[in-house]
Amino acid sequence: MRVLQQYKGQLTPADAADGMNAAITNAKRLAEDANLLFGRGRYPTASSLAILSLEEQGKCAILRELLTASSDNEIADCWKRYRRHTDKNYFALLPDYVRKGAWRLHHFRDLFVPETESERAAFDAVKQLGLYTDCCGNCHWAAPSEVVEQPLAAVIVPLASTLSENREPVTVKELDLWCLHMRGGLTREHLLNWCAAMVSAGLKPASYMDGMRKFTEGSSGTPTLGELSII
Repeated sequence: MRVLQQYKGQLTPADAADGMNAAITNAKRLAEDANLLFGRGRYPTASSLAILSLEEQGKCAILRELLTASSDNEIADCWKRYRRHTDKNYFALLPDYVRKGAWRLHHFRDLFVPETESERAAFDAVKQLGLYTDCCGNCHWAAPSEVVEQPLAAVIVPLASTLSENREPVTVKELDLWCLHMRGGLTREHLLNWCAAMVSAGLKPASYMDGMRKFTEGSSGTPTLGELSII
């Protein structure tokens, strides 16, 4: 079997739309498979597939960032993060933030800071332990059925399902507008200008603008691409 070479260059809006829609479709498939396995009591594998679904959804923000990358170093960094698991599984942390009262954009900023790397790494470990045996601690052999149990699966599988079901296909026009309004920097003003353009183009209802204005109230500084992926 011939090994395919990984692409590491710039993307056009059409390229990015294709990649984002492929990820969205695959995320939905993985979430559906996770639900089937959860219903059969296969909690470890269901959890692993659910986390893979969240990773697929996490790719979309990075592909969006690639569209506004302005240097070879920025492009290389985007592809590195696109293929690094812990840069894509941040959605797994959402339930804890929502339980703590997060409901506006700036409340989710800490999802993407280095301090949450260990939490994201823990979910990557869960994904691995849901599929493989391993030797942990003081030479303890960990089996998936002993490590990943129903309570965790009962949180992560519905989360993957909910997020994948609510994702709309991405259009080239949407990404053209993104490039137009975001190349000047990721600011709240530019984000709201993009939202207004989406409404004007008929890609979003009029209520979208009001919702986004309220959701981003209180945001200071420059939003991260990760934050914008919550939108």
